[in-house]
Amino acid sequence: MATAVPSEVPHAERPRIWSFVPAAATLAVAAAAASIGFGLASGSPDPVQVFLLEWVAVPYVAAGVVAWWRRPESRLGPLMVAGGLASAFSGWQLADASGPYTFGAAFDIVPAALFLHVCLAFPDGRLRSTFERVLVGFAYTVAVGLQLVKLALGGVNPQNLLDVWRQQDLVAAVEDVQLLSLSACCLVGLGVLVSRHRRFGRPRRRSIALVIDSFAVALVMIALLFVLGAYELPGFREVQRVTLFVVGLSPLAFLLGLLDARLARSAVGDLIVELQKDPAPPDLRDALATTLRDPSLRLAYWLPDFQTYVDVDGRPVRLPDDDRRTATLIDHNGDHVAALVHDRALDDEHQLLEAVGAAAGMSLENARLHAELRARVEELRGSRARVLEAGQKERQRLERNLHDGAQQRLIALSLRLGLLERSVADDPAVRQELDAARHEIALSLEELRDVARGIHPAVLSGHGLTVAVESLCAGAPLPVRLEIRADERLPERAEVAAYYVVSESLANVAKHAHATSASVSLERRRDRLVVEVVDDGVGGADTERGSGLRGLADRVEALGGRLRVWTPVGRGTRVQAEIPCA
Repeated sequence: MATAVPSEVPHAERPRIWSFVPAAATLAVAAAAASIGFGLASGSPDPVQVFLLEWVAVPYVAAGVVAWWRRPESRLGPLMVAGGLASAFSGWQLADASGPYTFGAAFDIVPAALFLHVCLAFPDGRLRSTFERVLVGFAYTVAVGLQLVKLALGGVNPQNLLDVWRQQDLVAAVEDVQLLSLSACCLVGLGVLVSRHRRFGRPRRRSIALVIDSFAVALVMIALLFVLGAYELPGFREVQRVTLFVVGLSPLAFLLGLLDARLARSAVGDLIVELQKDPAPPDLRDALATTLRDPSLRLAYWLPDFQTYVDVDGRPVRLPDDDRRTATLIDHNGDHVAALVHDRALDDEHQLLEAVGAAAGMSLENARLHAELRARVEELRGSRARVLEAGQKERQRLERNLHDGAQQRLIALSLRLGLLERSVADDPAVRQELDAARHEIALSLEELRDVARGIHPAVLSGHGLTVAVESLCAGAPLPVRLEIRADERLPERAEVAAYYVVSESLANVAKHAHATSASVSLERRRDRLVVEVVDDGVGGADTERGSGLRGLADRVEALGGRLRVWTPVGRGTRVQAEIPCA
């Protein structure tokens, strides 16, 4: 099951929620009905204006009630209901009676501030920064405070009950400040939405993106409307009607998003049918992404032995928790198996997440076992690489010790015997014994050098792979044709592996192949070094029992490479190694 969010609101909270939701809905309906009645009863009713005011009020209240019911902990629902109520109350300005008119006039500009608040607080109902809170607070102050000042100065209409000091010239100035300030607030709010888009990208859920787009267009229209009103420019009434129509589209887009989510939940049935086919892990991700309508969906599988999350290839994954991405945990039969990493907009669809998690539990468990196997393979590969690296370092240490220790002491001993030989020049028997001793020392030095080269080729560290391979080919007991297309130095572990492929292969040719010639090639192909050793011997090499080729394969595979051997009887042997060298 999905455990990121609860699937249902606790029963204890239902009465508390419904004590407010029906009351708010009833009040909104009454306010809207009253404004329609006031408009139609006025001396010169404007049916279009009445319709547009309710066009804004009713969808906002409806969308707000739904949002309030689905996410009672969110402030978005109450905000949308408040916006619808303010729009309905502003329609009371159409009344001929002073009381309703004054009350409606006080709400005249408030819907604009509430709409700005809804835009910036979408989708969780919370403003995200101090700047946004200051901006919205300033918009409320201008919308409410300056409107009351206008009414007190006798503005808007002489019949308002708050007329205490009639100053018509001052009313015009206050109104200009009010409209231009709110216009600036809307444009700043638009800038905030654009900034979020640049920072986080466009929302991946189309329904969320549609709502935000409608918010942006409405903010532009409101700003334009207030500028036209402040400067008394022509076209004000036409722009006002278009603006009201556009503002009323936003809650409809929100309700369409809810319908889209409902349709997504119905797609769980298709998901169950798809899961019955036992899809491979990549296909499972695609099926879940399609059902959740989130193309960015990723799966992270929990490995209890490693105490970490991994992707389908066994690589470690860190769960996100930021403004764009979050994770929903999935359990199966009481055990935690995976996490869905998805767009944060899906947090509003906890029922859909739970349904998907429950339907895909078994498939996710199977995919988790696959990921665990890949993780263990990666761990084994890493362990092999570490063992080889530790062995290589130990070989280098032994080679240095032999070179700086035993070889240097034998050389010093040979020099001392040479000095001693000079001092007994008149004794042939002693000189003969000393010559024999020096000869044995020379043989011992040569054997030590061979051992040291077998442990670690010093020429490789000092002069690079090209010189080291040239030395191998020159010392081979049969003609070897050498071709090198990789002159630059490569990572040490890649050079060491390539050197031993050539060394061991030429040794096998000399011992077992009965060949008359061989060829060695080294070629850099993008991020890989391809090494090939080919002979014209009898072929039929045993690639399973021999420890040499198996050891080469282990060395190459530990680096993420591949060793292949072709050895048809009577047609020679070809050894090819592909070694990563990026």
